[in-house]
Amino acid sequence: MNASHPHINQAVILAGGLGTRLRPLTDQIPKPMIPFHGRPFAAFLLEKLKEQGIQEVVFLLGYLSHVVEEFFGDGKRFGISIRYSVQPIEAETGSRLRAALPLLDDAFLLMYCDNYWPLSLRRMETFWHMTSCEAMLTIYSNSDHFTRDNVQVSPEGKILVYDKSRSAPGLAGVDIGFGFFRRRHVECLPEGNVSFEKSLYPLLVERGQLAGYVSDHRYYSVGSIDRLDTTARFLKFEPAILLDRDGVLNVKAPRGEYVCTPEEFQWLPGAREALARITAAQFRIFIVSNQAGIARGALTQADLEAIHEKMLREAAAAGARIDGVYVCPHGWDENCACRKPKPGLLFQAQKEHSLDLSRTWFLGDDERDLTAGHAAGCPCGLVTAEVPLHTWLDRILPPDLQQANHGSEHSTQTPNPI
Repeated sequence: MNASHPHINQAVILAGGLGTRLRPLTDQIPKPMIPFHGRPFAAFLLEKLKEQGIQEVVFLLGYLSHVVEEFFGDGKRFGISIRYSVQPIEAETGSRLRAALPLLDDAFLLMYCDNYWPLSLRRMETFWHMTSCEAMLTIYSNSDHFTRDNVQVSPEGKILVYDKSRSAPGLAGVDIGFGFFRRRHVECLPEGNVSFEKSLYPLLVERGQLAGYVSDHRYYSVGSIDRLDTTARFLKFEPAILLDRDGVLNVKAPRGEYVCTPEEFQWLPGAREALARITAAQFRIFIVSNQAGIARGALTQADLEAIHEKMLREAAAAGARIDGVYVCPHGWDENCACRKPKPGLLFQAQKEHSLDLSRTWFLGDDERDLTAGHAAGCPCGLVTAEVPLHTWLDRILPPDLQQANHGSEHSTQTPNPI
């Protein structure tokens, strides 16, 4: 990272609003303190920030500020330094930032207290550097119409339109916060009770200096009552593993050929036992597989379903539970979003099962699998004859959940994530 794009070590969290859409929950506690699984929402944010190397957090508070300050204190027990700037409840975002100027680094991560997204800070910094823009926002692609769009982003990653009214034509994607800004952006704000977004973003867009880091990974919110159940499910974090099928679980057909019948589906040695280990460790299992044979006429959808019925049945007989099977039936040249090396299938599983892909391993047998996994933000591994599925599980599954005996015939070579 060069001098014009420094490392981000500080996060600034806007957390001063009334949280009116969360009433009556926010009658007694502020929005960032809404509890999930015995912890306030803001604690999950701090945990992710610490994991990503953030050293200091500045909370910009207003409504019931003492509740946040008393719970988090100086941050030492959370392993991160915390400071506070408290302004009146009616203060706009720009005014809150301007009041906090003495606390701000030259460059910082700006967040809203009501959105959680599994950010990868260094990947974001790399993208920011590549765009050469002054500032950057994180954009959820919103291809599933999870919410209303408010931006338009160019193929080069620059925001062309930012519309808080969400009414401009051609919008695709929504700003979810997690933006990179500079102290000088705050210093040049106009006087008065001003909005940071309304004052600064249009100027940056006009100059072509606001980058948009687009992600297909869904974000999770405490912005309104109707989002809380989905957010609670995600924050509960039920661990999972994503697996390719052919070459990981079953014998792969020769190049250009396909497994077309249940009889042709032959398990690799130890694969069912490996699946049973994953289930015993209370991890969910999702299969993610390219099946271009359907597009090429080698098998039908009904044939594929029969193959998978056998796979699920025999896996269950071995003590394994497969929670979902995701298939791309398209041909190589159809330019779909789901065929690996594109990550569409992984994001489909993420949204339907509230996965945190930053903590969900994807194991495949082909470089295309690794490309898809990296694009989705997963830790990845390559299953080979020398490093089979069982060996990867020795690394992935928690030691206290490992089965004592899982077969001495399997390789003991220690794999590394790719």
